[in-house]
Amino acid sequence: MWVCARRSDLALVLALASAAPALADVPGRVVSINLCTDQLAMMLAAPGQLVSVSDLASEPQSSSMVAEAAAYPVNHGQAEEVFLLHPDLVLAGSYTALATVDMLRRLGIPVVQVPPANSLAEAVAQVRTVGAALGQDAQAEWVASRFEASIKAARITGTRHTAAFYHPNGYTTGAGTLADEVMGLTGFDNIATTAGVTGGGVLPLERLVMAAPDVLVTSEPYPGASRAEELLTHPALRAVQGKAGANLHTDADWVCGTPYILRAIEQMRQAHLALDCHETGVENAMTCQRDGP
Repeated sequence: MWVCARRSDLALVLALASAAPALADVPGRVVSINLCTDQLAMMLAAPGQLVSVSDLASEPQSSSMVAEAAAYPVNHGQAEEVFLLHPDLVLAGSYTALATVDMLRRLGIPVVQVPPANSLAEAVAQVRTVGAALGQDAQAEWVASRFEASIKAARITGTRHTAAFYHPNGYTTGAGTLADEVMGLTGFDNIATTAGVTGGGVLPLERLVMAAPDVLVTSEPYPGASRAEELLTHPALRAVQGKAGANLHTDADWVCGTPYILRAIEQMRQAHLALDCHETGVENAMTCQRDGP
């Protein structure tokens, strides 16, 4: 059972990002070597300011901005290639390409490292952080404030349902993660959190079967085959999927804490509303739909 998604606020947030004014005194040449900073920079940078993004920005299973990334030269996070781009600023993650970051700083190139967002509040804050680094504070504030408002508007209260993330090798995400907060925001109790998982961890298939989640969120398989992914075709997991009210897939929108997480939030929100419709016996899901919690 599925309901049509309400008009997402994501389009408005992104439109405001492109319409907001840019500041005059900004770094003239910016290079991003991290998937998440790639996307924030593409959203916030002034025309001509961003000169390269990482190769992951063009990966459909990781990036929500593949089409936009096609307009930029690609780098592979190597210090030599980044240096030759003559950047005034490099945007990086806090854990990736550490040797590159160290070398660039020793060469006198400013590097801003942005950690992964583990909460929606951190995701909003990162818009402001990257905007400040780019000298686009006004634009970033405009986007961040509407991002924050859209998150608040998506909250569902009342009836709670259960959900679980289940990925290759039984990997799941529990307390203290962005994904867990998205579940809570949209009215779901995360089975991994209930099982005591903090951060990322393994949820035994037996535990998942016994929990019988109302919604199961798995990942799209990568091309080819791997033993890690074989668990996702196990008959017991298929049985769980058959009983669940909704079966969803994580995709690029879940990877980084950018405004694109609003699409993942809406996906979970609509799954919750569909379950409510089913439980109340409403045959026409459209009559059960509502614009807010």
